[in-house]
Amino acid sequence: MTGYRNVIEPKGIWRERQHTGKMTMSNTHLCPQLRVNQDEPMEEYLAHLEEAQAGEEDQAALGLLLGPGLPCKEQMRTNVINEIMSTERDYIKHLKDICEGYIKQCRKRTDMFTEEQLRTIFGNIEEIYRFQRKFLKGLEKKFNKEQPHLSEIGCCFLEHQTDFQIYSEYCNNHPNACVQLSKLMKVNKYVFFFEACRLLQKMIDISLDGFLLTPVQKICKYPLQLAELLKYTNPQHRDYKDVEAALNAMKNVARLINERKRRLENIDKIAQWQSSIEDWEGEDVLSRSSDLIFSGELTKLSQPQAKSQQRMFFLFDHQMVYCKKDLLRRDMLYYKGRVDMDHMEVMDVEDGKEKDFNISVKNALKLRSLAGDEVHLLCAKKPEQKQRWLRAFADERRQVQHDRETGFSLTEVQKKQAMLNVSSNEGCFVSSSAVTRPYYDFLLRQKHPSLPTALPQQQVFMLAEPKRKTSTFWHNIGRLTPFKK
Repeated sequence: MTGYRNVIEPKGIWRERQHTGKMTMSNTHLCPQLRVNQDEPMEEYLAHLEEAQAGEEDQAALGLLLGPGLPCKEQMRTNVINEIMSTERDYIKHLKDICEGYIKQCRKRTDMFTEEQLRTIFGNIEEIYRFQRKFLKGLEKKFNKEQPHLSEIGCCFLEHQTDFQIYSEYCNNHPNACVQLSKLMKVNKYVFFFEACRLLQKMIDISLDGFLLTPVQKICKYPLQLAELLKYTNPQHRDYKDVEAALNAMKNVARLINERKRRLENIDKIAQWQSSIEDWEGEDVLSRSSDLIFSGELTKLSQPQAKSQQRMFFLFDHQMVYCKKDLLRRDMLYYKGRVDMDHMEVMDVEDGKEKDFNISVKNALKLRSLAGDEVHLLCAKKPEQKQRWLRAFADERRQVQHDRETGFSLTEVQKKQAMLNVSSNEGCFVSSSAVTRPYYDFLLRQKHPSLPTALPQQQVFMLAEPKRKTSTFWHNIGRLTPFKK
């Protein structure tokens, strides 16, 4: 599974579901659908989208009038603007109902809920609610009530593009929320309690699990709405450049959420890998790292003796761990040390005599601490292996910089839970592989508050990037260090 995929269904199906207040789902019409199997290539989806867009543009070119005195394109832009404003107001109402109707009541019942349970079920939805109210105020200021097609709302998305990243935490937590909620709903008192909350708040007849899906749905829908808005915005319109930039910004937000989801799915594997290493010393890998960049075997030379040692190296973000293979059991690894990559510079070494170690080397690279008190000389067997390691070290620095710019980091709860998952199959959280199947079964069963939409000629649109090729890194680790726990 490699990414979120958002599916917007044909207009007729949406209208029927909007009318009934229910939503049935199939494997091909789940909206939104998180990280589903992407067997059908992206090109086919985009081809369908382009065909639909071409048909709409041909129709617009005829100069048909859809409203009194407004050309087709301006009327369509009016429709899309009105749709964005309407769904945004509805969404705020949903968030308010969750925060005031459910969370507020749950906090009063300390005999039924712990703070940790509530954090698992509701995630950071209160933070999202505060942000979305601010965002809606900005939209209202830019909304032209008399002539909606003249509204200039693109700047609102650009102004808050970094704020939308808070959805990453919510989307990553949502599978755990579904599992926790499904456990509680097996007990009648919780079923009755949640229904009482809904009635007390005078909320529509949708279960809590349906309400909790709306933020996931909403962040997937923004690029779709902006794509429609751009399509019906003339290049001469004052809002055109901002809408175009906003569309790219929201696509980037979706990609960022995708990448963070992938990173979080890796942390259980990293914890499991660490547990298989004999004689582990020092802090956990997860205390600083969350992704394996590259791994392989190198010859290591360290001062002052310059003794040659064969070691397995595992390059994570921020650090590199090296291990020794067991002499008899080559599939067993012993921890031998680590290198702090945040305080190292990587140097390409030419074949020949190396001045610091005073020895002849081939296919070598050097790690030198910024303070100059630590030097490691590493030699690969082949020139191409050396070049691959040099690229890996560059990738590690770029990823660290990207994480710093986007604010990505693991929470203490996530780190602790990953280590607990290794030693125990029970707990209020479960590993990502265990979450996946119940999570989607859960989505298929639930009633679902589909935010109303009137976007013309809605078509399938894949938000995620093409399917990521399966990495061999974890396969290699599994072969070298079988998980014993």
